[in-house]
Amino acid sequence: MASVPNSDELIFFVNGRKVTEKNADPEVNLLYYLRKVLCLTGTKYSCGGGGCGACTVMVSRYNPKTKKIHHYPVTACLVPICSLYGAAVTTVEGVGSINTRIHPVQERLAKCHGTQCGFCSPGMVMSIYTLLRNHPEPTPEQITKALGGNLCRCTGYRTIVESGKTFCRESTVCGMKSSGKCCMDQEERSFVNRQEKICTKLYNEDEFQPLDPSQEPIFPPELIRMAEDPNKRRLTFQGERTTWIAPVTLNDLLELKANFPEATLIMGNTTVGPSIKFRDEFHPVFISPLGLPELYFVDCTDDGVTIGAGYSLAQLNDALHLIVLEQPKEKTKTYSALLKHLRTLAGAQIRNMATLGGHVVSRPNFSDLNPILAAGNATINLLSKEGKRQIPLNSHFLERSPEASLKSEEIVLSVYIPYSTQWHFVSGLRLAQRQENAFAIVNAGMSVKFEDGTDTIKNLQMFYGSVDSTVVSASQTCQQLIGRQWDDQMLSDACRLVLDEIDIPPAAGGGMVEYRRTLIISLLFKFYLKVRRGLNKMDPQKFPDIPEKFMSALEDFPIKTPQGTQMFQCVDPYQPPQDPIGHPVMHQSAIKHATGEAVFSDDTPPIARELFLAVVTSTKAHAKIISFDASEALALPGVVDVITAEDVPGSNNHRGEILYAQNEVICVGQIICTVAADIYAHAREAAKKVKITYEDIEPRIITIEQALEHNSFFTTEKKIEQGNVEQAFKYVDQIIEGEAHVEGQEHFYMETQTILAIPKEEDKEMVLYVGTQFPSHVQEFVAATLNIPRSRIACHMKRTGGGFGGKVTKPAVLGAVGAVAANKTGRPIRFILERGDDMLITGGRHPLLGKYKIGFMNNGVIKAADVEYYINSGCTPDESESVIDFVVLKSENAYHIPNFRCRGRACKTNLPSNTAFRGFGFPQATVVVEAYITAVASQCNLPPEEVKEINMYKRISKTAYKQTFNPEPLRKCWKQCLEKSSFYPRKLAAEEFNKKNYWKKRGLAVVPMKFTIGFPVAYYNQAAALVHIYLDGSVLVTHGGCEMGQGLHTKMIQVASRELNIPQSYIHLSETSTVTVPNASFTAASMGADINGKAVQNACQILMARLQPVIRKNPKGKWEDWIAKAFEQSISLSTTGYFKGYLTNMDWEKEKGEPYPYFVYGASCSEVEVDCLTGAHKLLRTDIYMDAAFSINPALDIGQVQGAFIQGMGFYTIEELKYSPEGVLYSRSPDDYKIPTVTEIPEEIRVTLVHSRNPIAIYSSKGLGESGMFLGSSVLFAIYDAVTAARKERGLTKTFSLNSPATPEWIRMTCVDQFTDMIPRDDPSTFTPWSIRVS
Repeated sequence: MASVPNSDELIFFVNGRKVTEKNADPEVNLLYYLRKVLCLTGTKYSCGGGGCGACTVMVSRYNPKTKKIHHYPVTACLVPICSLYGAAVTTVEGVGSINTRIHPVQERLAKCHGTQCGFCSPGMVMSIYTLLRNHPEPTPEQITKALGGNLCRCTGYRTIVESGKTFCRESTVCGMKSSGKCCMDQEERSFVNRQEKICTKLYNEDEFQPLDPSQEPIFPPELIRMAEDPNKRRLTFQGERTTWIAPVTLNDLLELKANFPEATLIMGNTTVGPSIKFRDEFHPVFISPLGLPELYFVDCTDDGVTIGAGYSLAQLNDALHLIVLEQPKEKTKTYSALLKHLRTLAGAQIRNMATLGGHVVSRPNFSDLNPILAAGNATINLLSKEGKRQIPLNSHFLERSPEASLKSEEIVLSVYIPYSTQWHFVSGLRLAQRQENAFAIVNAGMSVKFEDGTDTIKNLQMFYGSVDSTVVSASQTCQQLIGRQWDDQMLSDACRLVLDEIDIPPAAGGGMVEYRRTLIISLLFKFYLKVRRGLNKMDPQKFPDIPEKFMSALEDFPIKTPQGTQMFQCVDPYQPPQDPIGHPVMHQSAIKHATGEAVFSDDTPPIARELFLAVVTSTKAHAKIISFDASEALALPGVVDVITAEDVPGSNNHRGEILYAQNEVICVGQIICTVAADIYAHAREAAKKVKITYEDIEPRIITIEQALEHNSFFTTEKKIEQGNVEQAFKYVDQIIEGEAHVEGQEHFYMETQTILAIPKEEDKEMVLYVGTQFPSHVQEFVAATLNIPRSRIACHMKRTGGGFGGKVTKPAVLGAVGAVAANKTGRPIRFILERGDDMLITGGRHPLLGKYKIGFMNNGVIKAADVEYYINSGCTPDESESVIDFVVLKSENAYHIPNFRCRGRACKTNLPSNTAFRGFGFPQATVVVEAYITAVASQCNLPPEEVKEINMYKRISKTAYKQTFNPEPLRKCWKQCLEKSSFYPRKLAAEEFNKKNYWKKRGLAVVPMKFTIGFPVAYYNQAAALVHIYLDGSVLVTHGGCEMGQGLHTKMIQVASRELNIPQSYIHLSETSTVTVPNASFTAASMGADINGKAVQNACQILMARLQPVIRKNPKGKWEDWIAKAFEQSISLSTTGYFKGYLTNMDWEKEKGEPYPYFVYGASCSEVEVDCLTGAHKLLRTDIYMDAAFSINPALDIGQVQGAFIQGMGFYTIEELKYSPEGVLYSRSPDDYKIPTVTEIPEEIRVTLVHSRNPIAIYSSKGLGESGMFLGSSVLFAIYDAVTAARKERGLTKTFSLNSPATPEWIRMTCVDQFTDMIPRDDPSTFTPWSIRVS
């Protein structure tokens, strides 16, 4: 940081060590400082906007007034370092380390299998650790609440929650009965025979070290002395472009605000920070009154409560909670409404950073609190040098009327919230894409005051958020309703009036226009019911109660702590104790994940002279580049070069993938050039200065429909057919035709695409450190791009923070982009995509359109199916041809249809190229299959599960492409799933619930699965390994597979341990590299452990064969002795292992083959409850039965199944990519794209690994990395079942189109009722919508 005069020293502590920064820059955040200045890389960068929790750390401050130390979690990416004066920061490194001692939080997260890729783990540790510092014996609810701001893409959260629950007073991991026996240990659990004894525990709690709060680090005494110093003075930190001033008294603050009226007041930085980063706002002066005692107080009077503006939302929550406990219920209706919204507002980190004053005064249009405060008649107390002033927190203030706003020299001192009265009702209502940590789609604060003892409206207020650019008041509606009675006629008029008053234009930003209009009146109806209920409670004689069937509409879904059980085959008691195969072995990096010591690509220390790369991407979907001017960018400080297509020495278009756009752009987000600079901030700033002009080219193809219209395809049609489809249609009872749209999905791996490219001095060598699933592909692209042999490109891959298919092909293109920059500048290049760029550039799961024509008998037997699939591939080929192959080949799922035809094509569009994603087409295509099965059931008046049963494969059969298989494990999974989940009794219970509840409905669904692993191209299934035995007996294993959280390296160590008959502790696995294992296949298609396991096994068996003569001579000797003797006898202790691969093939001309080595079967049952008024849903329970054959490691396999299921559940419900009609992706951050959080997972999840045989694979195991993904669709079909029940009660059609995802919007608008009928509708031909469907 540049030295600037007149700057104070910044003093704070990190992990107990004093940090004195002489040149503190206000623009530098704590995350950058920790990682780049202090080289503490355990804290991770994932989103940069406070939305994911990967960078969570604990901040501790001493309060001289109360003499207490306050510990709270923060997201380091939003904390300016200048705000930390006098604070103590604890990072994951300060909690515990392998080199010193690990903390119980870290140990338990690891041993409970709560880490997979490990990238989110340090953040998880810090959230739980901070909770324990404040509550050493937390409740399960506190654990769930503490984790609400942390995202995880791998685990499905249950194991993380379980690790936290081990600290609860009564450990709630296992529902132990008073007898001391586990509920899972019933005799019926031992299925079939005694050899298949079922186990339920994946770890041993007795191993855990106890939590001893007295052993935690002390708060630095120096900081206490600093806080209590009576002679504190104003602090100024002068940065490169900005100044930070921290006043020490209220008068000092007012003086500063008078001198710098335009200066931004900064406290939590949760509003200003994202605006600076994502909206390019610039503030030359920051004034930070953080810690000023006059801003932190609670003052209770007879009329209400005044709360200091400096209180964080978490402190506000605690203060209101106490008041609600102490005061009569009638006085605290406003406070209770605020508490309800504070529970789900953002995550714990943001709630601890954001302040009441900041939230109120920033007036976000999506605010959850301001509408309630306004409805509760709150007042804002302002202060300036001129004196005090009060302004009402009302519609004028919220709608930003100049006369009702703060003057530039004023500050918010406090907010006064009056008590409610007996005849005064206040409510907060909201609906978001997910329950927690998501901006509301629509929210509201409403209050009504009645004439005492009557239901005559004296005063009515309604404030709505997220319906306009500000929070808006329906003041005209309220005015017209004064004097009316609170009855159904008033409600009807109120709905009509409010829809007239609050107009959401058809092309409004954010889209979902008809849904938001519906929510406006649906939320009003909820308020109406709540008030009716409240009146009845006050005087049951005078005011009739609401109908019993409406009661459930009053409450939002509760947030419960998830719990679960898992069952798997116990290890044979006769297996040698040293043999780890079949045991739930902890992930080999789990402890390192939890301590932050697991090194990811960007954690590598700075390299001398390294440069940072920022991208400049196209803003047009299809256009000619008219002009390109980088002169302004090159003139900026720190910028070294701008790299374009002209700098590529070799191929700029390898295998149809374009590195740098030249002359023409073919999608929004295509890389045009990159900027290399000394630090990333300079590169990013310069990238904004590159000037490009375009000329649009027609056609611009965005959707599948447009591609069909323009005949725009990448591949010829792929087809499989059996029987005589046309003939069969003539002899069926009924025919249905339909289509299903399945939208795409963002990978949202926690670690964005990361490349480190280092040019070597000699022979044009290049070394790359990349987070990839396919190092040899990166090597190939870099070699082709630089026009040098592959032997000179070394690609290293230690681990990556999640992949899910998104790191198969994309790192090759990005690696080549980075390598070109390294080649041109002659300097190392660090190329880390920001989350927004990653989401924009790299594509995701292919959106799919399925069209079907189904012929069936009245008894539900399907005789003929003709299905067409189209996928939206984007602008380059990538993996799309393979995806459409998989879609067509897997299109029958578990059903035998004698006359079956399936065709598929990959559409070429002007979107970023879509790519591999867990399940590879199967999760999209099979939704269409289940949709037409469900439609057939509806037409036959049969339950869907019966039609599934009727049409399911039942005996040894051939698939439509003539591959023979035995469906016995499928039948076993299906039968067990129905029986053990108590499907039929629960379905009856759901029907009973639905009869009693009009506005909430429950649904159950069970789906079967016939999945495949591997690839139809045989040579893709080959693998190699390299095993060295050293003279001390230690073993180094290397193979071609990549570790991305699935535990591949752990399984390989287990394999080597069994084959060499040595403890796992002897075996080390460091990294995957093209130097050690050349030409390795990708780690994908669920075959990583299969093929690499065989290669490692082969190498170990070769070595053991060489050692046999030595062992025979000394059978009782130690391993070390045998190795020493073998070396003395010149026996080679190193070898390669090789697996030729599964012999797969597919002949598309003959439409037959054996494209897959084996099948993985499964079944899943899910139960949901939906709120028909809002579209919200709650997943109550899921049972998963997965055919694992024999699991090499049940802990890892169950982790994969659970993680895939939750990812699938997200895909089918809340994960929604929004595109503009011009092809611009709107969803580019965790703010806009919602993956499941801990509150979305099932309240109860039960996973069973079903035993079968699979002799073709290593140790009779099966690859389970992807199969759980599709089982998430049981949630989609359970929602469909619940919506069907709602529609049936309303007299609507039985069959309706099922599309994915089943978002709250889809659920609400499909549950048609008087409110959806009431809203204004727009003629689609009269406007251009904000977003469009691309499937």
